[in-house]
This record gives sequence, structure tokens and C-alpha cells, in this order.
Amino acid sequence: MDFIGFGYAALLTFGSILGYKRKGGVPSLIAGLGVGFLAGYGAYRVSNDRRDIKLSLFTAFFLTTIMGVRFKRSKKVMPAGLVAGVSLLMILRLVLLLV
Repeated sequence: MDFIGFGYAALLTFGSILGYKRKGGVPSLIAGLGVGFLAGYGAYRVSNDRRDIKLSLFTAFFLTTIMGVRFKRSKKVMPAGLVAGVSLLMILRLVLLLV
């Protein structure tokens, strides 16, 4: 069972819900829930086959890129820097699963 992957998906999902409650951005909520779902499904696939990391890797890479650019532009650690950092750690973890 990929507990770390499911935790990552839960972090993304609950973060998007919290962001919606604070700021009220519906597009951010939809995007956050979508990415959280993809991360959760990717964790499910990794749970069934440790070498099936494509979807999880794509999701983490996508978030690292998008949120990294947002962090560079805004210099705000919350939420852009946090999500970019956690997503980068997730990429490293997924690559280590292949070794």
C-alpha cells in the first residue's frame, strides 16, 4: 500500500478545499480536486505495481512546475512553495521506487 502517495493526494485535496473556503476560488477548487484525484489514482496504481509510477510521476512533475513558477513569482511559501517542495520530494521518492 502506497501510504505516502495517498497522503500526498489527501494533502492536495484538503488543501484545495481549505483554499476554497478562505479565498472562494472555484477554478482553484476544481483544479485542486482534479489533481488530488489523479494523485490518489496514481497512488492506487503504485500500490498494485511498484513500477507503475507514470501517473504519479506526471502529477508530481506538473505540480512542481506550476507551483514552482508561482512561488518564484510571488515569493509566498503558502501554498505555492509548500506544494512545489512536497511535489519535488514526491518525484524523488517515485524515482527511488524504480531502483
